[in-house]
Amino acid sequence: MTSALTPFQSNHFDTTPQSVHIELGARSYDIRIGHGIWADPQTWQGLPKAAMALIVTNDTVGPLYEAQLRDAIQSHYPRVETVVLPDGEAHKDWQHLQLIFDALLTHHADRKTVLFALGGGVVGDMAGFAAATYMRGVPFVQVPTTLLAQVDSSVGGKTGVNHPAGKNMIGAFYQPSRVICDLSVFETLPDREYAAGLAEVLKYGPIADVAFLDWLEANVLGLQQRDPGVLVQAVRRSCEIKAWVVAQDEREGGLRAILNFGHTFGHAIEAGMGYGEWLHGEGVAAGMVMASELSVRLGLLPAEQAARFKSLLQSVGLPVIGPRLPTSGDTQQAQVYLDLMRVDKKAEAGEIRFVVWRDQQVAGVQTASDELVADVIHACLSH
Repeated sequence: MTSALTPFQSNHFDTTPQSVHIELGARSYDIRIGHGIWADPQTWQGLPKAAMALIVTNDTVGPLYEAQLRDAIQSHYPRVETVVLPDGEAHKDWQHLQLIFDALLTHHADRKTVLFALGGGVVGDMAGFAAATYMRGVPFVQVPTTLLAQVDSSVGGKTGVNHPAGKNMIGAFYQPSRVICDLSVFETLPDREYAAGLAEVLKYGPIADVAFLDWLEANVLGLQQRDPGVLVQAVRRSCEIKAWVVAQDEREGGLRAILNFGHTFGHAIEAGMGYGEWLHGEGVAAGMVMASELSVRLGLLPAEQAARFKSLLQSVGLPVIGPRLPTSGDTQQAQVYLDLMRVDKKAEAGEIRFVVWRDQQVAGVQTASDELVADVIHACLSH
């Protein structure tokens, strides 16, 4: 039985730090959200104790924030080491995962060593997977520095790396000890990355909370301008919805699949274009337009609601038309998409499962005929 989601309440003038709890029994943890919270000693209280901490970051985020994070945790850990990965989805692979293991072994990390994932979703996924598997599990803390990571990938315990044949095909469910979302880092976040993060914020409306979607639409100017009060509320509500889902379905046996709204199409875009050509949030945005169109054609959603959502995505700078994927010979675009979606880990026995938007209800998962999906893809592509 699915418990009810707490109704959305917001005061976008309130910029005080917020906390969201994910209830998973012994694996429960808090998400701390606010501006400048790295500087607050309470942010770091109660974390696992260890002789060493390892900061995992990348060559874009490291020069900006590694020293600041090091200063924040130095008093808690006698030794703090750092490993720097190359930036980008193209490097989210087994080869670069080994750099984390190399650092752990070189610095003689033990079972209590705490990893701090400082970066976006790629860093968080890779550091989390390293933590899940090094000595069969060591603690880690998510310190996400992108909007997308704060509202999605850092929360819920999904970790992993990509394979050339599919995104996130190698990984594990492994929960962090804490997620620390300091919104001050958005000051250095490029516009394109920020917009990509908004895709995951906007996703939460269609899947679970139309009132939140209405609020986002009403506050779109604040979102565009990175208004501190609007962002605190948007990140908090996004994390509340994800916490509600994860608490009921940690390992994606049912309800958690709704978090993949637009992702089946979006992952095909990412893989088909080559990882890094389209940002994850960009692929999800175009994918959500396709998923909305599929929902309309299945009779689950009014066409005007899908059009309204598409307009909202476009207003925050996100792509709403899917790309034509590279192909050989005379293969039809819809077939290229379908072939890639069948490799997606959400497919079962080669049958593609889509998250569909059900008007005024929590989203659902169902299949659709190849012919219908092909029509949707064709309607939503650039021509």
